[in-house]
Amino acid sequence: MSHLPQPSRRQALKFLASAPILPLGAMSVSSLMAGCATSGASTAPVGGASASATFTSMAAPTLANPAAMAATTVASSLKVGGTTQALAHQSFFITGDRVPDGQGGSVVAGGYFDIVNRPIMDKTVAGKERQFFSDCPDGTSLLQLPKTTVKGIKGKAVFAVVQFEYVTRDQAGNDRYGTLPSPMAVLTLDQDQATGQLRLVKYHNVDTSEVNGLWITCASSLSPWNTHLSSEEYEPDAFAVANDKRFKAFSKSLFGDESVANPYHYGHLPEVTVNSDGTATIVKHFCMGRISRELVQVMPDQRTALMGDDYTNGGLFMFVADKAAQLSAGTLYVAKWTQTSGAGPGSATLSWIKLGHASSKEIEALANTLKPTDIMEVKTTDPMDASFTKIQYSGKTNWVKLKSGMDKAAAFLETHRYAALKGASMGFTKMEGTTLNIKDKVAYSAMSYIQASMVDGSSDIKVQGPKAGAVYALNLKGGQNDLSGTAIASDWVAVDMAAPEALVGEDLVTPDALGNTAHADKIANPDNIKFSEKLRTLFIGEDSGMHVNNFLWAYNVDTKELSRIQSCPAGAESTGLGVVDDLNGWTYITSNFQHPGDWDKKLHNKVEATLDPLVRANFKDRFGAAVGYLSAGGKAIKLS
Repeated sequence: MSHLPQPSRRQALKFLASAPILPLGAMSVSSLMAGCATSGASTAPVGGASASATFTSMAAPTLANPAAMAATTVASSLKVGGTTQALAHQSFFITGDRVPDGQGGSVVAGGYFDIVNRPIMDKTVAGKERQFFSDCPDGTSLLQLPKTTVKGIKGKAVFAVVQFEYVTRDQAGNDRYGTLPSPMAVLTLDQDQATGQLRLVKYHNVDTSEVNGLWITCASSLSPWNTHLSSEEYEPDAFAVANDKRFKAFSKSLFGDESVANPYHYGHLPEVTVNSDGTATIVKHFCMGRISRELVQVMPDQRTALMGDDYTNGGLFMFVADKAAQLSAGTLYVAKWTQTSGAGPGSATLSWIKLGHASSKEIEALANTLKPTDIMEVKTTDPMDASFTKIQYSGKTNWVKLKSGMDKAAAFLETHRYAALKGASMGFTKMEGTTLNIKDKVAYSAMSYIQASMVDGSSDIKVQGPKAGAVYALNLKGGQNDLSGTAIASDWVAVDMAAPEALVGEDLVTPDALGNTAHADKIANPDNIKFSEKLRTLFIGEDSGMHVNNFLWAYNVDTKELSRIQSCPAGAESTGLGVVDDLNGWTYITSNFQHPGDWDKKLHNKVEATLDPLVRANFKDRFGAAVGYLSAGGKAIKLS
C-alpha cells in the first residue's frame, strides 16, 4: 500500500463488478501445463544418499493457456535417482472454506477474531454479513511432536502453524490492509505412512489475547527447538498514531475502541509453541528490536538470530540470546555496510554496532508505561537546533533528539530511529526473507526491491539496482568484535554481503508481450526464501509487481542452476514457503499464495480482462487463497 513504507503489496486495487462464474475449480493445474516444461535442471547429492535430485524447470504460463495463469500451476518435476516425479500443488483449503474444528463442528479457515475470540464480521453489504476471512495466508511451519492426543489420526500426526497477514478488502470493496488483528491457526494433519500425503483433521485458532493480538504477521521460520517464529511487519509509528486511521481501525476491530491499542505492543517477534492436542500458546519477545521484521533465521547455536527488515531506510539486525533456545533476553546489533562495489546490487563487508542488551520482560514493562515523547523528540521539519540529529526514517527526513537515560527504551522500542542515531547503515529497502546454508556457513537474504534509499545516495549504501531485486549471500564467521571492540559471543556473525549472479533480477526497458517489466526467466522481487540442506537448494518465492505471475524457484548452490517450479495465480504473491527435509521419511515444501487477482493497471493491462473472471471463479470472487504444499507423483516427495 502506498501509505506504508515501500510495502510488499501491489498498489492501485481495482474492485471490479462480479464476473460470470466459469467451471474451472480452485485445484492445482499441473495437467494444464503438460508439454510446457523446459530444460534448466539442477542436480545435487541428497544428504548422504547415493541418488541425486534434479528439478526440471517449467515454462512461465502464457495467454495461450489462460486457465494456467489463473490458478496454482505446477508443470515441473523432480528426478531422484532413476525416478522422475511430476510435481503438483496440494491444498489443505482455500481460505473461507469451512474446515473441521476437531470436535465435530467446523470453523472458517483464515477467519478473524477479536480480543475475546469473537468472530469479526464483515457487515459492509446488507444481507451478506459474514465473518471476515483472509485472502493473504503467509508464514507456515510444519513440525512434529513426540506425543499427540488429537483424535482421528490414522497415520502419524503432523502440525502446521499458519499465519494470515491481512485482508485486502471487505465485501464493499474498501481497503482493509492492517485494519484487523492477524489470525493464526494450528492445523493438525494426518500423515499417510504409505504416501506421505497430509489430510487436515483439525483447525484451531490460536488465542492471541495474552499478547494483545497480532499486527500484520508476514513470513515465519521454524526454530531449531521446534517452535514457530512469527513476525509483525511495518510496525506502527508511535509518533503518528494519533492521526493513523489504519491503526485506529485495527484497535477498533480488536478491542472495540480505536484508542486502546498501544503501538509499542506491535512490531515484535511472536513465538508459538504447539501443544500435543493441536492447540498452542504464544508469547512476544520485546527484546529483539521493534522493526519491520519479515522473519528471523536462528543459527545452529540456538542463540544467534539474523533478521531482515522490510522497510525503506531499513537495517540488517542480529540478536544474540543469553541462553540457547531462549529468545527472552540477549543483545541486539545492527550492521554497518562498508561498500566494496556499487555495481548492480553491490557488495560490502559488514561490521556490527551494539544497540543494547535487555530482557523481554523489562522492555515490555517500558512499552506499557512510556509514551514516545518520553523517549525522544522527533521533528519532521528542521528545528534549526544543533541538539537534534538529522536522520532518514521510512523514506523521509526526521530530526531526532534522545531524552536523557532513554538509550535502552530507544534501542528496543524506537529501533529504526535509534539505529540511525548510532550510525548504522539504515539504507536497505525491502529486506525480506533470511535463511541459512549450514554446511557452507552462508546465510541468504532477499532484497525484494533495490530502489529508493539504496540507490538515491541518501545513505552509505549506494548501488545501482535492479528494481527487480536480488538475493544476497552472507558469509558467517566467529571471532568477531563489534565496532566498540567488544567480542560478539557468536560463531555465526555475517561478515560480508554480495549477490550471486544467478540470483539478481533483470529490469526490462520495455514490457514484454505479456506485460512483464522484469525478465520472466529470472527471479524478480524475491521475498520468501528457504534452504534445503538435503537438496543443497535455495527455494525462492516472489512478491513481484514486475512479473504478471509470481513464481517459486529452486536454485542449486552447487550447480548454479535456477529452475522455475511453480506459478501462482496472476496477481498473487508466493508465500508460506517452508522446507522440511525429513518428516518420517518424507520431504515437504510448503507453499501458499495470497491476494489472487490483485490487478495492477500497468502490469496486468494485457491480461486482466481475460483472467479476472477465471480468478474470481477459482478463488471465491478473489476473497480466497490457498494453503498447501508440493507433492510428487501423487505422493509426498521422497528423496531416498
